[in-house]
Amino acid sequence: MLKQMLTINNFINNEHVPPVSGQYFDTYEPAKGTPHAHIPDSTPADVDLAFAAASTAFQTWSKTPRAQRAAILYRIADLIDARLDEFARAESKDQGKPVELARTVDIPRAASNFRFFAGRILHGVEESGDLAGVGFSYVQRMPVGVAALISPWNLPLYLLTWKIAPCIACGNTAICKPSEFTSLTAYMLCSVLKEAGLPAGVVNMVFGTGLGAGQALVEHPKIPLISFTGGTVTGAKILTASAPLFKKTSMELGGKNANIVFADCDFEQALRTTVRSSFANQGEICLCGSRIFVERPIYERFVRGLVDEARKLKVGDPALKDTNLGALVSKEHWQKVVGYVDLAKKEGGTIECGGKRPEALQPEFENGYFLEPTIITGLTPQCRVMREEIFGPVVTIYPFDTEEEVVGYANDSNYGLSCSIWTENGRRQRRVAGAIQAGTVWVNTWMARDLRMPFGGMKQSGLGREGGNHSLDFYTELKTICLAD
Repeated sequence: MLKQMLTINNFINNEHVPPVSGQYFDTYEPAKGTPHAHIPDSTPADVDLAFAAASTAFQTWSKTPRAQRAAILYRIADLIDARLDEFARAESKDQGKPVELARTVDIPRAASNFRFFAGRILHGVEESGDLAGVGFSYVQRMPVGVAALISPWNLPLYLLTWKIAPCIACGNTAICKPSEFTSLTAYMLCSVLKEAGLPAGVVNMVFGTGLGAGQALVEHPKIPLISFTGGTVTGAKILTASAPLFKKTSMELGGKNANIVFADCDFEQALRTTVRSSFANQGEICLCGSRIFVERPIYERFVRGLVDEARKLKVGDPALKDTNLGALVSKEHWQKVVGYVDLAKKEGGTIECGGKRPEALQPEFENGYFLEPTIITGLTPQCRVMREEIFGPVVTIYPFDTEEEVVGYANDSNYGLSCSIWTENGRRQRRVAGAIQAGTVWVNTWMARDLRMPFGGMKQSGLGREGGNHSLDFYTELKTICLAD
């Protein structure tokens, strides 16, 4: 007997409702290459329904005391924690990542997002000043209104909650458009929001494609704010569409991040972390270090070490605890990534390891979108493979001789999201970190997370910053009020 597929519906005004058109499409389980759920093919009509609910809810939610809003956010975090394993399994099935990665990173960080911003709104203070002989001025922070929150497929729940938590903590209401490839945990979050006591209409989910639902959100004349995480090309389209309406926008876009390894590094630590920063989540993290630059005295040793460690990584069944890499998110994305491996060969590169589907997969995974961790040498920094975002388990390694040279390589990019630097020289740490054109620079670490700090990219990696007070500033308007003496 065939197992009946799950049908996901939109979540509007705290109720699950079918799309106005009645149309759905299939979403696929990446590890098996088979459909596992029906997703609403939402249209502008669905966005209009969600906006009506969100705008009505805003009238009350924007005036709800901060302590009451924070209590609900804390409750949301607790409920996510209580369903940790359920969320982790669903995230893996929908996205392809190992269950263990979702269980230890994605889902706990989603809960942390709500806890952090719940606490943040309880302890904030605003500016004030005494104008001697004139009056007294103070700042009032106001929610913006109905926000459009558009999230990606690589870290589905984690990055969706990174937007929802500060948005509603500040008193806004939201219409969320998760990626059409990964809607399952967003759908599950709806029941958590309702159980936590979030009032109807505060958070609405409209599922579907970018053209069908996303564009309608972006172009809606009464939605004043857009937070988008995704590709640079899509980000440019959103900016073009939203600019005439003067919407507030925050864009976290693509990356082609450098990983700089100096000869005086802690070699084993640098190697161990580089394996993780290259291939975690199948390389489908915007912060992965895909351009590895190694100082020439240790270049050959580092290449050998990285290849040896990459070959030890287990690719396959995402449910197994010892699996390191799961499946890429879709067949189309798998084809794109493999296309870059083929391009690397044409550009004169050497495939040191990987570049193909793993052998001896279990029969149930033979149609899954798996790719071995891939390391490429022999390319120059001008090659397309070293300049364009691949977003898969593919990295290049290139030697350098001087500090000035490698800073030039790192900065010679259209992107500027992150960079990792490996050196034990304290002066060099500060000097190189200061010279790198990227929104985040890690020294002797990777993916260390501090929610108080600003996060975002330079150049084509994005516009604006979120995190800590930067998120509060984005999701609110600041009004100066002056009272005469």
